Amino acid sequence: MTTGIKVQLSACRGCARCIKVCPTEAMRVLDGKVMIIPELCVDCGECIRKCEDRAILINEDNWRLLASQDSTLIAADPAFYVQTRGYNCPEVFSSRLKEAGLEDITPWTSLAFDVTAYAIAKEIEKRGPEGLPLISTYCPSVIRLIQINYPELVGRFVSVDSPLETAVSLWREDTGRGDDVTLIAPCPAKVALVRSPEGRSKSSMKYAVSIQNVVRDLLAGGVEVDQPVEPCGGDLRYLLWSLRGGEAKHVAAFCDRPIRTISVAGLRNTMDLLRELELGRLEGVDYIECRACDLGCIGGVGNLESRFLTHLRLDHIDVEWSMTDQESEAVSRWYESGIWKLSAPLKARQRLPLDQDLGQAMVRLREMNQIYAELPHIDCGSCGRPSCKALAEDVVRGNGEATDCIFKLRERIYELAREVAELSSRSPHAFNRKR
Repeated sequence: MTTGIKVQLSACRGCARCIKVCPTEAMRVLDGKVMIIPELCVDCGECIRKCEDRAILINEDNWRLLASQDSTLIAADPAFYVQTRGYNCPEVFSSRLKEAGLEDITPWTSLAFDVTAYAIAKEIEKRGPEGLPLISTYCPSVIRLIQINYPELVGRFVSVDSPLETAVSLWREDTGRGDDVTLIAPCPAKVALVRSPEGRSKSSMKYAVSIQNVVRDLLAGGVEVDQPVEPCGGDLRYLLWSLRGGEAKHVAAFCDRPIRTISVAGLRNTMDLLRELELGRLEGVDYIECRACDLGCIGGVGNLESRFLTHLRLDHIDVEWSMTDQESEAVSRWYESGIWKLSAPLKARQRLPLDQDLGQAMVRLREMNQIYAELPHIDCGSCGRPSCKALAEDVVRGNGEATDCIFKLRERIYELAREVAELSSRSPHAFNRKR
């Protein structure tokens, strides 16, 4: 169920542009206002990108209120650190955040991404060829997209939790603290990760805000996060997870054998790749990394900086893939603890049935197909639905009329006009006297 996106009805003009970009047909425009079908929304944010009236927004917490506390504890997505020019040295960046009253758990974040990559590598090695390729669980939108549109692929997910969740769990284990943690997220899907996580009953974080609000506030407050710093040799491997292909490289670094991976970004590429996988055309591939946003998480609608500039920064980052003995020991120890595991398996989402009774559902399905056959099949969107098929489904569910289609409405008006003309040509028998 969606929790990463909200609609501001007073700003909606009912233009219906958003309904055409939704990959799961979760949006409708009824009575001139947009509405979201929560069960179908994957929080990809494409509707936010398309809405020029800012009627559709990220459903984030109030950053000003959170930042007004004496100290705010944050766990940030890797995309956050490359929004400014101070990304080269995590220690310096964290010290500048501390001056602004923000306590960052960066050391545990970098460790969590190492543990996650290691766990994925181990799972690839354990699976036989028939169980490959495995699919990444890093992008929450891709998880929900597969659960809804490609349910037969659900068994290919790795059983590994988000490294952002693992980072907070590691921090709590190490420090024994129970403070509320705020996630700084690049997109509505990561906000939904906090509100309604997949594979666990409750998130280890309590609040979620967008990167753009935090960075804008830091820059306005004069915090020197945009001052360039010299590289200080810290672990920067986790930063590459915000870019397409970074996760696959990290996983490959832990594998005992060369692995074949495919990394794609953007919903169109993701859906094309998943269709190929459905058809069994990806033989010999070990791991699939999909990101819903263009170029990766740096393309999320919640970022502030241009995705092209952040891509340029990440292209020139000096990353050391081999680990020190101390880092390897820590990764192995936390891997053995199982802190990285999803607490519950990911399951397919069933679409709302046409009727709870199977026989009645079949009747409604036939009715829906009949209505669909009589519609123009041009998916113009003027009815407020993304497709003619969606309108037919809404009609049998009792959420619309066939005449919501402008072409069917015109047909009906023509029929009524013809009937009125025919009736007007008639006169009572008493008036039809023969002369």
